[in-house]
Amino acid sequence: MKINKVLISQPKPSSDKSPYYEIAGKYDVEMVFRPFIKVEGLTAKEFRQQKVSILDHTAIIFTARTAIDHFFRLCEEMRISIPDTMKYFCTSETIANYLQKYIIYRKRKIFSGKTGKLADLLPAMIKHKNEKYLLAVSDVNNGSESEILSNNKLNFTRGVMYRTVSNDFKPDEAFDYDMLVFFSPQGIESLLKNFPEFKQGDIKIATFGSTTAQAVKNAGLRLDIEAPSPEAPSMTAALDLYLSKTNSSVKE
Repeated sequence: MKINKVLISQPKPSSDKSPYYEIAGKYDVEMVFRPFIKVEGLTAKEFRQQKVSILDHTAIIFTARTAIDHFFRLCEEMRISIPDTMKYFCTSETIANYLQKYIIYRKRKIFSGKTGKLADLLPAMIKHKNEKYLLAVSDVNNGSESEILSNNKLNFTRGVMYRTVSNDFKPDEAFDYDMLVFFSPQGIESLLKNFPEFKQGDIKIATFGSTTAQAVKNAGLRLDIEAPSPEAPSMTAALDLYLSKTNSSVKE
């Protein structure tokens, strides 16, 4: 069956040079970027209910740029002034560079990893084992980072600063897709929340990541495309491979 319209459950790319657009042109496919989930910040009142005092900590751990946004938003709402002595540990250089939006970068002690994984930061954190760490996370954080920190006997507190919620479809919003592409289990939950009577039929479902793939199977749905794989290390590569078999290439 030829694929004509694909829903990518992510925000629209900021650049026209995105591989998704190249694939759309190559196979004459309409790509619609429409997240099934969205991030919502906790209010200052909700954050205080966790009994977490930000200024009791001497270092902050960030695993996402979203965490940075909501950390500084909450600080502003609660009128907390972060001291210049605060240390920042970021799981990637991209996340570390994003701090420049909120602080004077050269005047702070900032550490970053290369792989995007917390384990890569451990050597630097262990060197600063006397710090009191605050791990800024979302409500759907699976706790793996906390386990790593605990296993290495680091003094830390887990602070939930934002939540993931369903990005509901409007009653008059068209749902006429030939393929749905998901990147998180929460996206599957949102699909079933928005469409309790969802019947997959000929609609293809593609996922990125093993937990998302498992969520599709747990929901009793058919998984048609799974990435990453040896043949397709990215979602765009998986789509390219699949569409090469279902749609004749427009641009040879």
